[in-house]
Amino acid sequence: MRRINFLGSPMDVASMKDTVAIIQNKVEADSFTQHVVVNVAKIVNMRQDKELNESVRACDIINIDGMGVVWGARFLGHKVPERVAGVDLFHNLIEMAAEKGVPVFLLGAKEEVVSEVERRVREMFPQLKMAGYHHGYFWDDEEAVVNKIRESGAKMLFVAITSPKKENFINRWKDTLGVNFVMGVGGTFDVVAGKVKRAPVWMQNAGLEWLYRIIQEPRRMWKRYLVTNSKFAWLLIKARLDQLLNGGKENNTG
Repeated sequence: MRRINFLGSPMDVASMKDTVAIIQNKVEADSFTQHVVVNVAKIVNMRQDKELNESVRACDIINIDGMGVVWGARFLGHKVPERVAGVDLFHNLIEMAAEKGVPVFLLGAKEEVVSEVERRVREMFPQLKMAGYHHGYFWDDEEAVVNKIRESGAKMLFVAITSPKKENFINRWKDTLGVNFVMGVGGTFDVVAGKVKRAPVWMQNAGLEWLYRIIQEPRRMWKRYLVTNSKFAWLLIKARLDQLLNGGKENNTG
């Protein structure tokens, strides 16, 4: 796994297969791993949100999620073989956990959503050791939820809460969660539970998942993507111009 800097953000270049293998090795070695995926919106928001920036930089593995980031990194000369989408990584890691007997805890989303995710992954992988689950509306008593996770005996924790709350929660409590691996999975639970449809494969490959999200939830999503995509495009153009002035090397100072 090779770490690069892109538009001021660190990220790891790796395939899905390599990422799963690295995580499996670390879990089996009883070594703690803090994981995050970065997309266009997160790269843009990290530049304005100091706490989010610190939470992402604290991670042991920073996967590239989103074709916009893949193409942008390639545009600036980085060799990125593929994206490692969070929802796909979640499925692969659940499968690995089931095969290796690693207990899992699911945290986030509404009660009816996370309970449905728990039911569906048990149905897909009957041998999966489910240590427990909890909804994502617990901010009045975070410590109680952290204690529940630690006492469950879970070794892998998946946190389906919006950014930047999930990144900051993980970074804040990582030393007391008692797990070997923790990953923020954002809206993955909504997809797994069937509440939200994922974009068709051709739209995923074309980098148009953001457009599919807007079509599904126009009032909530259009402004978010318009702002972040526009800022990302400007950052990319500026970085390319800086490259030309600096002899082809990306300036990673900001």
